Amino acid sequence: MKILLFSVSVLVTLSIIFCASSPQKSIVKTGLDRIGEYHNLFKGKKIGIITNHTAYDYKDNHIIDIFLNLDDVKVIALLGPEHGIRGTEAAGGLVDNQIDSKTSIPIYSLYGKVRKPIPEMLKGIDLLVFDIQDIGARFYTYIYTMSLAMEAAAENNIKYVVLDRPNPINGILVEGNILESNYATFVGMYPIPVRHGMTVGELAKMFNEENWLQNQVKAELTVIPMKGWAREFWYDQTGLKWRSPSPNMPNLDVATVYPGTCLFEGTNISEGRGTYRPFLQIGAPWLNAGDFEAINNTINMPGVHFDPVTFTPESIPSMSPNPKHSGNKLSGVSITVEDRNIYPAYLTGIALVKYFYDLNPDEFEWRTSHFDRLCGSDKIRNFIEQRKTIMEIEEWINHNMQQFLELRSRYLLY
Repeated sequence: MKILLFSVSVLVTLSIIFCASSPQKSIVKTGLDRIGEYHNLFKGKKIGIITNHTAYDYKDNHIIDIFLNLDDVKVIALLGPEHGIRGTEAAGGLVDNQIDSKTSIPIYSLYGKVRKPIPEMLKGIDLLVFDIQDIGARFYTYIYTMSLAMEAAAENNIKYVVLDRPNPINGILVEGNILESNYATFVGMYPIPVRHGMTVGELAKMFNEENWLQNQVKAELTVIPMKGWAREFWYDQTGLKWRSPSPNMPNLDVATVYPGTCLFEGTNISEGRGTYRPFLQIGAPWLNAGDFEAINNTINMPGVHFDPVTFTPESIPSMSPNPKHSGNKLSGVSITVEDRNIYPAYLTGIALVKYFYDLNPDEFEWRTSHFDRLCGSDKIRNFIEQRKTIMEIEEWINHNMQQFLELRSRYLLY
């Protein structure tokens, strides 16, 4: 049976919008590029910077160097997220506190013993600045580093500034069910869909104003917006240099499929870690290429094509030191997005999980708690086990998402 997309009319409409606007590549100025216009915010302040290796301006100056060169501003602490302040630590790997070798400024890890800044880290700070490139998916952890630091700032009477950056997979397309509160973890803390179509600045305003921070505290928040960014822009239309936000996010192609194929982390199927095409190929050792010859007839999703593939995951220290099925030859599918403006990443991920489940349910295994955390609900897994069609699953997702779309509209800056 072919899987048909439920909201074909919506995707066709969005495709017309994208084509009509035909954005040309231009230099977008991020919040970091505009701090000179907001110098009074920082003047005379002792500052802590929450950042990593992605926080460069369009002239290739890093945020730390920029703030160190500002008149009447003192940087007294640096705070780093998952993957560390230089972005080289493996996913989930705990990061230690350290001293920056270049500046002798202390670097505090927000992905080690604590994930929320503690008072000792904030001692003497007047203002916290957040500048990290997000990827546009709910389960990417940087936005929760941002929100937990907002909580700490509110609790310690510290002002908070977010320097906005583009959503790399555009700010129009929204996809996925809303996270249910009992599935709230560091890969999803708030009731937003998997693909939220918002920037970090917009999310910060939403988290703050909707009283989603712990104990309903509110940060004294300022968002420095971008200039020249349009919601329909993909990252390669911004004129900005791609800097891998994490080791397994090497390019925009991976970011495009990630909201869907990341779901395989919650199964015993390889999501392509341990190769140089993570999330773009999926496979398992008990399958063969012939199992996937008809996959395009079965999973009939717009804007994407699947090809049978074999690959062997291996330890790659900088990306995936211990991948699933390491050293084993796997058979599966390679994913090619042919039209990213109509490609439903999350729904395609669900369809692929369902395909693998239906193909060999005896070998397929859920990593149940993690799969449900990624989905923000146990319903997707239950639907697949109940042999619901993709059309039925999508109908539930779209109904579930409507309330968020209304909420989201209040916080859009562009």
